[in-house]
Amino acid sequence: MRVQARCFASLREVSAACTELELPPGATLDDAWRALARIHPGLEPHRRYVLTARNAAFARWETPLTNGDEVAFLPPVSGGDDAFLTDRPIDVAALEAQVAGRPHGAVVTFVGRARELADDGRIVVELDYEAYPEMAERVLAEIVAGVRERWPGTEAAVVHRIGTVPIGDVAVAIVTAAMHRAEAYEANRFVIEAIKERLPVWKRERFADGSEWKRPGA
Repeated sequence: MRVQARCFASLREVSAACTELELPPGATLDDAWRALARIHPGLEPHRRYVLTARNAAFARWETPLTNGDEVAFLPPVSGGDDAFLTDRPIDVAALEAQVAGRPHGAVVTFVGRARELADDGRIVVELDYEAYPEMAERVLAEIVAGVRERWPGTEAAVVHRIGTVPIGDVAVAIVTAAMHRAEAYEANRFVIEAIKERLPVWKRERFADGSEWKRPGA
């Protein structure tokens, strides 16, 4: 079967905007990526943080394809592969797999989700996150570097969502991995507290009664 594979932004720069792929029956999005990476080897280092879509809808790597499908491979909005902003759903499992290595006996994951109930009891229907992206990506990178400096041998990654976040979706994910659990816990708390204090990201809550409330912090 034949599918059209599209790449955007930084992925397009190391491959092509659109490539026709010949795949066997039953092939998945992961198979399409592998076939594309054989044509454009510069793609492969980006695999761990790429988001995928099939026919203009987000899909998982194991999603099966059919003849004539259009698949898309999407990079994060900005930043490096261990600290970045994204306007797409966050793949927490991929972030964990990216951070945890064989020397790490402890992996701690913090997930901040868009919740339905505000502090004052009103019903929230969705959140909007606004950022100063050029500054925010630098701050996130500095925070991750701070983890490695304070706890040598500890790794960290953080992704913060921007734009509209539906209730229940992940707004921020932090993964820390260390040899022992104490360092992993401490590093994870360090990251979230640093984000709350330093990250230029602002949240707007949209309530069921039509009102809005914008406040600083994640």
